[in-house]
Amino acid sequence: MTVQEASYLLTNKLRIIYDESEATTIAEMVMENLTGSPRVERMKYMHVELTKDETNKLNHYLERLLKNEPVQYILNEAWFGGFKFYVDENVLIPRPETDELVEWVITDCKFPISELSILDIGTGSGCIPVTLKRRLRKAMVSACDISEAALKVAQKNSNTMNVDIQFFCLDFLHPSNWPQLPEVDIIISNPPYIPIKDKSTIEANVLAYEPHTALFVTDDDPLLFYKAIAVFGKTHLKSSGVIYCEIHESMGDAVAKIFNANGYQCLLKQDMQEKTRMIKASFA
Repeated sequence: MTVQEASYLLTNKLRIIYDESEATTIAEMVMENLTGSPRVERMKYMHVELTKDETNKLNHYLERLLKNEPVQYILNEAWFGGFKFYVDENVLIPRPETDELVEWVITDCKFPISELSILDIGTGSGCIPVTLKRRLRKAMVSACDISEAALKVAQKNSNTMNVDIQFFCLDFLHPSNWPQLPEVDIIISNPPYIPIKDKSTIEANVLAYEPHTALFVTDDDPLLFYKAIAVFGKTHLKSSGVIYCEIHESMGDAVAKIFNANGYQCLLKQDMQEKTRMIKASFA
Protein backbone atom coordinates (compact mmCIF):
# COMPACT_ATOMS: atom_id res chain seq x y z
CA MET A 1 0.00 0.00 0.00
CA THR A 2 1.38 3.40 -0.99
CA VAL A 3 1.21 6.58 1.07
CA GLN A 4 -1.46 7.94 -1.27
CA GLU A 5 -3.51 4.73 -1.10
CA ALA A 6 -3.33 4.76 2.69
CA SER A 7 -4.66 8.30 2.78
CA TYR A 8 -7.54 7.41 0.44
CA LEU A 9 -8.34 4.29 2.48
CA LEU A 10 -8.50 6.25 5.71
CA THR A 11 -10.68 9.01 4.31
CA ASN A 12 -13.12 6.63 2.63
CA LYS A 13 -13.50 4.45 5.71
CA LEU A 14 -13.95 7.43 8.01
CA ARG A 15 -16.74 8.84 5.83
CA ILE A 16 -18.88 6.04 7.24
CA ILE A 17 -19.05 7.73 10.64
CA TYR A 18 -17.85 11.30 10.02
CA ASP A 19 -18.79 14.04 7.58
CA GLU A 20 -16.43 14.83 4.70
CA SER A 21 -14.57 17.64 6.43
CA GLU A 22 -13.97 15.78 9.69
CA ALA A 23 -13.01 12.56 7.90
CA THR A 24 -10.41 14.46 5.88
CA THR A 25 -9.05 16.22 8.97
CA ILE A 26 -8.73 12.99 10.95
CA ALA A 27 -7.11 11.19 8.03
CA GLU A 28 -4.57 14.00 7.74
CA MET A 29 -3.76 13.79 11.46
CA VAL A 30 -3.22 10.04 11.25
CA MET A 31 -1.08 10.21 8.11
CA GLU A 32 1.13 12.93 9.58
CA ASN A 33 1.58 10.90 12.76
CA LEU A 34 2.22 7.72 10.77
CA THR A 35 4.80 9.15 8.38
CA GLY A 36 6.20 12.02 10.41
CA SER A 37 5.53 14.39 7.51
CA PRO A 38 2.84 17.00 6.79
CA ARG A 39 0.78 16.67 3.62
CA VAL A 40 2.93 19.03 1.54
CA GLU A 41 5.96 16.83 2.24
CA ARG A 42 4.09 13.57 1.65
CA MET A 43 3.14 14.77 -1.82
CA LYS A 44 6.79 14.27 -2.78
CA TYR A 45 6.65 10.54 -2.02
CA MET A 46 2.96 9.68 -2.32
CA HIS A 47 3.74 6.59 -4.42
CA VAL A 48 6.22 5.14 -1.94
CA GLU A 49 5.11 1.94 -0.20
CA LEU A 50 4.38 2.01 3.52
CA THR A 51 6.67 -0.12 5.64
CA LYS A 52 5.27 -3.23 7.32
CA ASP A 53 5.33 -1.42 10.66
CA GLU A 54 3.49 1.59 9.23
CA THR A 55 0.88 -0.67 7.63
CA ASN A 56 0.27 -2.53 10.90
CA LYS A 57 -0.01 0.75 12.77
CA LEU A 58 -2.44 2.11 10.17
CA ASN A 59 -4.70 -0.93 10.51
CA HIS A 60 -4.60 -0.64 14.30
CA TYR A 61 -5.49 3.07 14.16
CA LEU A 62 -8.31 2.45 11.70
CA GLU A 63 -9.81 -0.31 13.82
CA ARG A 64 -9.98 2.03 16.80
CA LEU A 65 -11.24 4.97 14.75
CA LEU A 66 -14.13 2.94 13.39
CA LYS A 67 -15.21 2.30 16.98
CA ASN A 68 -15.63 6.07 17.35
CA GLU A 69 -12.57 6.44 19.57
CA PRO A 70 -11.31 10.04 19.36
CA VAL A 71 -8.24 10.36 17.17
CA GLN A 72 -6.55 12.46 19.86
CA TYR A 73 -6.56 9.49 22.25
CA ILE A 74 -5.36 7.10 19.57
CA LEU A 75 -2.43 9.33 18.64
CA ASN A 76 -1.97 10.63 22.21
CA GLU A 77 -1.81 14.18 20.93
CA ALA A 78 -3.99 17.27 20.72
CA TRP A 79 -3.23 20.83 19.65
CA PHE A 80 -4.06 23.74 21.95
CA GLY A 81 -2.87 27.32 21.87
CA GLY A 82 -0.45 26.50 19.07
CA PHE A 83 1.23 23.73 21.09
CA LYS A 84 0.99 19.94 20.83
CA PHE A 85 -0.10 18.26 24.07
CA TYR A 86 -0.06 14.65 25.20
CA VAL A 87 -3.58 13.42 26.02
CA ASP A 88 -5.08 10.10 27.03
CA GLU A 89 -8.38 8.81 28.40
CA ASN A 90 -7.65 10.31 31.82
CA VAL A 91 -8.12 13.88 30.58
CA LEU A 92 -10.54 15.83 28.42
CA ILE A 93 -9.53 16.62 24.86
CA PRO A 94 -8.85 20.40 24.72
CA ARG A 95 -11.60 22.40 22.98
CA PRO A 96 -11.38 25.58 20.86
CA GLU A 97 -13.59 27.54 23.27
CA THR A 98 -11.12 26.86 26.08
CA ASP A 99 -8.37 28.20 23.84
CA GLU A 100 -10.45 31.37 23.47
CA LEU A 101 -10.70 31.64 27.26
CA VAL A 102 -6.90 31.53 27.54
CA GLU A 103 -6.55 34.16 24.82
CA TRP A 104 -8.96 36.40 26.74
CA VAL A 105 -6.73 36.18 29.81
CA ILE A 106 -3.61 37.01 27.81
CA THR A 107 -5.29 39.91 25.99
CA ASP A 108 -6.59 41.38 29.25
CA CYS A 109 -3.36 40.95 31.16
CA LYS A 110 -2.27 44.31 32.60
CA PHE A 111 -0.26 43.06 35.56
CA PRO A 112 3.53 43.40 35.60
CA ILE A 113 4.34 40.00 34.09
CA SER A 114 7.20 39.36 36.51
CA GLU A 115 4.77 39.63 39.42
CA LEU A 116 1.79 37.84 37.87
CA SER A 117 0.41 34.72 39.58
CA ILE A 118 -2.17 32.37 38.05
CA LEU A 119 -4.13 29.36 39.35
CA ASP A 120 -5.98 26.90 37.10
CA ILE A 121 -8.72 24.95 38.88
CA GLY A 122 -9.46 21.51 37.40
CA THR A 123 -6.45 21.45 35.10
CA GLY A 124 -6.86 18.07 33.39
CA SER A 125 -4.17 17.79 30.70
CA GLY A 126 -2.58 21.01 31.91
CA CYS A 127 -3.22 22.70 28.57
CA ILE A 128 -4.39 25.93 30.24
CA PRO A 129 -1.50 26.53 32.68
CA VAL A 130 1.16 25.24 30.29
CA THR A 131 -0.04 27.55 27.50
CA LEU A 132 -0.24 30.52 29.88
CA LYS A 133 3.26 29.81 31.17
CA ARG A 134 4.63 29.52 27.62
CA ARG A 135 3.00 32.82 26.66
CA LEU A 136 3.64 34.65 29.95
CA ARG A 137 7.08 33.28 30.76
CA LYS A 138 7.72 35.21 33.98
CA ALA A 139 4.33 34.48 35.53
CA MET A 140 4.06 32.11 38.49
CA VAL A 141 1.57 29.44 37.46
CA SER A 142 -0.06 26.72 39.55
CA ALA A 143 -2.88 24.25 38.95
CA CYS A 144 -4.99 21.72 40.80
CA ASP A 145 -7.06 18.65 40.01
CA ILE A 146 -8.77 15.87 41.94
CA SER A 147 -7.39 13.18 39.64
CA GLU A 148 -3.87 11.85 40.19
CA ALA A 149 -3.98 10.28 36.72
CA ALA A 150 -4.85 13.63 35.14
CA LEU A 151 -2.05 15.37 37.03
CA LYS A 152 0.45 12.83 35.70
CA VAL A 153 -0.59 13.89 32.19
CA ALA A 154 -0.36 17.57 33.15
CA GLN A 155 3.10 17.07 34.64
CA LYS A 156 4.20 15.21 31.50
CA ASN A 157 3.09 18.16 29.37
CA SER A 158 4.78 20.62 31.70
CA ASN A 159 8.03 18.67 31.43
CA THR A 160 7.79 18.34 27.65
CA MET A 161 7.15 22.07 27.26
CA ASN A 162 9.95 22.85 29.72
CA VAL A 163 7.83 25.04 31.98
CA ASP A 164 7.75 25.17 35.76
CA ILE A 165 4.24 24.75 37.16
CA GLN A 166 3.24 23.80 40.70
CA PHE A 167 0.55 21.11 40.75
CA PHE A 168 -1.79 20.25 43.64
CA CYS A 169 -3.82 17.04 43.90
CA LEU A 170 -6.94 17.87 45.90
CA ASP A 171 -10.72 18.01 45.86
CA PHE A 172 -11.46 21.69 45.25
CA LEU A 173 -15.06 21.33 46.40
CA HIS A 174 -13.83 20.79 49.97
CA PRO A 175 -12.93 24.22 51.42
CA SER A 176 -10.69 22.50 53.96
CA ASN A 177 -8.24 21.96 51.07
CA TRP A 178 -8.10 25.62 50.07
CA PRO A 179 -5.29 26.66 52.46
CA GLN A 180 -2.96 24.50 50.34
CA LEU A 181 -3.52 26.79 47.35
CA PRO A 182 -1.75 30.13 46.78
CA GLU A 183 -3.25 33.61 46.62
CA VAL A 184 -3.13 34.72 42.98
CA ASP A 185 -3.85 37.55 40.56
CA ILE A 186 -5.80 35.36 38.15
CA ILE A 187 -8.01 32.33 38.71
CA ILE A 188 -8.96 30.44 35.57
CA SER A 189 -11.14 27.36 35.30
CA ASN A 190 -12.99 25.14 32.86
CA PRO A 191 -14.89 23.14 35.48
CA PRO A 192 -17.40 20.34 34.92
CA TYR A 193 -20.73 21.99 34.09
CA ILE A 194 -22.90 19.59 32.07
CA PRO A 195 -25.91 18.29 34.06
CA ILE A 196 -26.22 14.50 34.03
CA LYS A 197 -29.71 14.88 32.54
CA ASP A 198 -28.09 16.33 29.40
CA LYS A 199 -26.03 13.22 28.65
CA SER A 200 -28.29 12.41 25.71
CA THR A 201 -27.18 15.62 23.98
CA ILE A 202 -23.49 14.70 24.13
CA GLU A 203 -21.73 13.09 21.17
CA ALA A 204 -21.40 9.31 21.44
CA ASN A 205 -17.60 9.26 21.24
CA VAL A 206 -17.34 11.84 24.03
CA LEU A 207 -19.62 9.77 26.28
CA ALA A 208 -17.81 6.54 25.49
CA TYR A 209 -14.23 7.72 25.93
CA GLU A 210 -13.79 11.02 27.79
CA PRO A 211 -13.70 11.13 31.63
CA HIS A 212 -17.18 11.77 33.00
CA THR A 213 -15.91 13.37 36.21
CA ALA A 214 -14.43 16.17 34.11
CA LEU A 215 -17.66 16.66 32.16
CA PHE A 216 -20.73 16.12 34.33
CA VAL A 217 -22.22 17.53 37.50
CA THR A 218 -25.31 16.55 39.46
CA ASP A 219 -28.70 17.70 38.21
CA ASP A 220 -29.64 19.14 41.61
CA ASP A 221 -26.66 21.52 41.76
CA PRO A 222 -25.03 21.93 38.33
CA LEU A 223 -23.35 25.21 39.28
CA LEU A 224 -21.58 23.92 42.39
CA PHE A 225 -18.10 24.57 40.99
CA TYR A 226 -18.88 28.21 40.22
CA LYS A 227 -20.29 28.67 43.73
CA ALA A 228 -17.09 27.26 45.18
CA ILE A 229 -14.86 29.37 42.92
CA ALA A 230 -16.78 32.54 43.84
CA VAL A 231 -16.28 31.91 47.56
CA PHE A 232 -12.67 30.79 47.09
CA GLY A 233 -11.88 34.03 45.27
CA LYS A 234 -12.80 36.07 48.35
CA THR A 235 -9.78 34.71 50.21
CA HIS A 236 -7.40 33.72 47.42
CA LEU A 237 -7.75 36.51 44.86
CA LYS A 238 -5.28 39.35 45.30
CA SER A 239 -6.28 43.02 45.07
CA SER A 240 -7.45 43.81 41.50
CA GLY A 241 -7.45 40.09 40.74
CA VAL A 242 -9.73 38.50 38.14
CA ILE A 243 -11.56 35.18 37.69
CA TYR A 244 -12.08 33.68 34.22
CA CYS A 245 -14.32 30.65 33.69
CA GLU A 246 -15.70 28.66 30.82
CA ILE A 247 -19.46 28.14 31.11
CA HIS A 248 -22.32 26.23 29.53
CA GLU A 249 -23.95 28.36 26.84
CA SER A 250 -27.33 28.23 28.61
CA MET A 251 -26.02 29.14 32.07
CA GLY A 252 -24.42 32.55 31.60
CA ASP A 253 -26.98 34.56 33.56
CA ALA A 254 -27.17 31.96 36.33
CA VAL A 255 -23.38 31.90 36.77
CA ALA A 256 -23.25 35.71 36.72
CA LYS A 257 -25.86 35.83 39.51
CA ILE A 258 -23.65 33.58 41.64
CA PHE A 259 -20.66 35.88 41.26
CA ASN A 260 -22.78 39.02 41.70
CA ALA A 261 -24.23 37.62 44.93
CA ASN A 262 -20.67 37.25 46.21
CA GLY A 263 -19.78 40.85 45.44
CA TYR A 264 -18.20 40.49 42.00
CA GLN A 265 -18.81 42.49 38.86
CA CYS A 266 -19.18 40.25 35.81
CA LEU A 267 -18.73 40.30 32.07
CA LEU A 268 -20.06 37.54 29.81
CA LYS A 269 -18.33 36.83 26.51
CA GLN A 270 -19.31 34.93 23.38
CA ASP A 271 -17.04 32.49 21.59
CA MET A 272 -16.38 32.44 17.84
CA GLN A 273 -19.64 30.52 17.36
CA GLU A 274 -21.49 33.44 18.99
CA LYS A 275 -22.40 31.34 22.02
CA THR A 276 -22.01 32.75 25.53
CA ARG A 277 -19.26 30.44 26.81
CA MET A 278 -17.07 32.60 29.07
CA ILE A 279 -17.35 34.82 32.11
CA LYS A 280 -14.98 37.24 33.83
CA ALA A 281 -15.51 38.28 37.45
CA SER A 282 -13.68 40.80 39.63
CA PHE A 283 -14.24 43.00 42.66
CA ALA A 284 -13.19 46.19 40.84
